[in-house]
Amino acid sequence: MAAAACAKRPLQLTLALLKPDAVAHPLVLEPLRLCPQAVHETILSNRLLIVRAKELRCGREQSRRFYREHAGQFFYQRLVEFMASGPMWAYILAHENAISLWRSLMGPTKVFRARNCVPDSIRGAYGLTDTRNTTHGSDSPASASREIAFFFPEFNEQLWYQQEEPRLRCGQMYYNAEKRVHCVIRGEETELT
Repeated sequence: MAAAACAKRPLQLTLALLKPDAVAHPLVLEPLRLCPQAVHETILSNRLLIVRAKELRCGREQSRRFYREHAGQFFYQRLVEFMASGPMWAYILAHENAISLWRSLMGPTKVFRARNCVPDSIRGAYGLTDTRNTTHGSDSPASASREIAFFFPEFNEQLWYQQEEPRLRCGQMYYNAEKRVHCVIRGEETELT
């Protein structure tokens, strides 16, 4: 049975951000108070593995660097200010199709479209505006690597693929609710689970 589980395709990584409007906002509406936990549960219920997770806060300069590809666009300054306005959660997610699955769960960038076309998506349920649309997700493997390195500079993607990915893919893991991540079972932990 374990051999069949290991025959799966390699896991793909993506960056997922839970933006300030979802984490902490002074004018938050009651349904949004549940948003961080609801998004976390959506991640878990869709069999995305949480490789790393951390709460953080971006300054304006860091937000400018992260969204530099949008510099010059009419929404750029508004986006930078918003991303620097409060705490966020950053996740490294893994799944065979992590990028497309996460983007599907988020729904369209434009909240009006999300609410009308995919109301059960994260943005359809929790998005406020096109800028305050609750989440961000990488759009390609190259952007995932770049964005993960931006928010998780301590994370070594190559080492992860060598050491953790094969074990996660084979199901040699457990979910640590306190740390909010999936952990690889190491030899000494096998007896505990």
